Parts: sequence; C-alpha cells; structure tokens
Amino acid sequence: MDKTIKRIDFHTHILPEELPDFSKHYGGERWPSIVRADENTSHIMVQGKIFRKINSDTWDPAKKIERMKLDGVDMQVLSPIPIGLCYWAPVQGAAEMARLQNEYISDLVKKYPSHFIGLGTVPLQDIDAAVLEMDYCIHKLGLKGIEIGSNVNGIGLDDPTFIPFFEMAERWNVPLFIHPYDMVGKERTAKAGLTYTVGMPMELALAAANFVMSGMFERFPKLKVCLAHGGGAFPFILPRIEQGWHVFPDSRKTPHPPSHYAKNFYYDVLVYDPMNVDYLNRLVGHERLLMGTDYPFAIQETPPGKSVLETDSLSEEQKTAIMGGNAMKFLQIG
Repeated sequence: MDKTIKRIDFHTHILPEELPDFSKHYGGERWPSIVRADENTSHIMVQGKIFRKINSDTWDPAKKIERMKLDGVDMQVLSPIPIGLCYWAPVQGAAEMARLQNEYISDLVKKYPSHFIGLGTVPLQDIDAAVLEMDYCIHKLGLKGIEIGSNVNGIGLDDPTFIPFFEMAERWNVPLFIHPYDMVGKERTAKAGLTYTVGMPMELALAAANFVMSGMFERFPKLKVCLAHGGGAFPFILPRIEQGWHVFPDSRKTPHPPSHYAKNFYYDVLVYDPMNVDYLNRLVGHERLLMGTDYPFAIQETPPGKSVLETDSLSEEQKTAIMGGNAMKFLQIG
C-alpha cells in the first residue's frame, strides 16, 4: 500500500451490473434483480417494484475512479449494498449471492489495487455457512473485512446464535462493518424518505445498544467493529442508556457502564455536521473515527469529509487521521 495515501472513503457501495434470477433456482419473491433503464441508469427491483434507482456509479469502476479524482479521494472501500445480504433467503441461495458479490468485489480490487479496498458479505442466517464464507473472503480472496447487517430476521447480533461467528472474527482479526438492515419501525418510516433519515439511525442505535448491554465486548474484547452512519442515534442517546444502566441494576449484564464499551466501536463519520463530529471526538476520541460518505447514493456527504474538515476543534493531524489514516489501521493495510 502506498504510504502517501491520504484520503480513504470507508463507506461506499457497489453492486454487479447484472444479477442472476435467483428466484428460478431458490423460489421466493424478495430476491433483488436489476433492470436496465438506459445506458447510465438501472432499477433494483424487488417483488416486481422499483426498490431503488441506481446509476452507473454503482457498478462502473471507471465512474468511481473519475469521481474519486474530482473529490480528492485516494481510495474507496467497496461494500455490498444491504439489499444483497438476503438474510431472509434459503441459506444455499444466500451463500451463492454472497459469493457472487464477494468475487466481484475481489476482482475489482485486483484490477484496481491503487483505488479500491474490498469488504465481503456472508449468509449470517446460517453460522456455519457464514464462517465458511468469511474464511473464503479473508484467506482466499484477500478482502479486508466483512459487512454485516444490524439484525438477522429480527434477531439482534447479541443473540447467542451468533457467538461462533464473532468468535472466529476475533480469532482471525477480521474487521466488521455493521450497516443498518431491515430497519426497526419500518412500517412507520416508509414515507418522506424516513427509512433513510430516521429508520437507519434508529436501527443502528438498537443494534449497538444491544451489543453493548449484552456484554459482547466483555466476551470479545479484541473484536474490531465499525458502526455505519456515525453509529446512528446510539452516541446521542448514550447518556440515557447510561442512566438506565445505573437505575435498573437488575438489567445489568456488564461490570462497566455503556459509555465504557462505546469506545470499543469504531464509527464512520457520516454525520453531516461539525457539531456531531465534535461530539463523537469528545465521546470516543478521533482514533475511532473513519471518514465515509455512503457514495454513490443521494444521502451521501459531499464533498467527502466535509463535516470533518469543518470541525474547528480537531487539529490538522487529527483530521488527517480521520480522513484516511484510521481506516488504514482499522483494515490493517499499508
């Protein structure tokens, strides 16, 4: 890895230009498919309806590299779009879907090693299959981490079912990126874009709070976990969670209060406002913050790292670390 790398966008997404028709082989109506609208636009379709309109920035590496040059970004960390996680599906189909995306991302990293870093995905609804695919991602494909959803069919990541997965992630020192998935309260956030602006932060807050309060970091103190979207609402309701830990002693499962474990997480700093960046820095320290944009989607922060660079309380050295150096350390590159 080039030691001159300065800016790494930790949070970007990618999807293959085409997807097989998984419903023919595995049944079910929730498989994502891609329908081309024109040369630069496609639709992700789910159950015969448009789930999301995407442009060629989503699948075309040349477009991504062009955008990086315009934005002054040295490298992008590519991760799957959460619709492709397919935790609801039969495990064989979900494993095939994961393998397709993982090999696609790995191929792009190999073709453009100075521009892209890859994260894989696993069929987390089956722990044996998930561990097997994580092994393949890290030890065969050379991907640098695994993106996982914030819950699996309504079951939180703190559930004992997932212990073997996290045990192997810690043993292999695999960085994990928790992204909101299948959001809590989705029936009430299905309008006015609230799925993306309210549902996702709520979902991450619930996932992070359960992770902390259940004692996962006591069990896996060396586990490397980054929360998307600045941890969503979690950092900002942490004082209330902390108060609950103090006043409801019968509910405690950890020897330390939640704020102690909040510092175990890393956070991508997709929070849009210097006040929020400043709060995260005061809460967990700049070493735990990674610049991320959510490119190529409309919700992305532009230009990359704008809120970080506008945070006056950060030194230039701290800004440089957040803009790229911390990602290199988290992903163990360079």
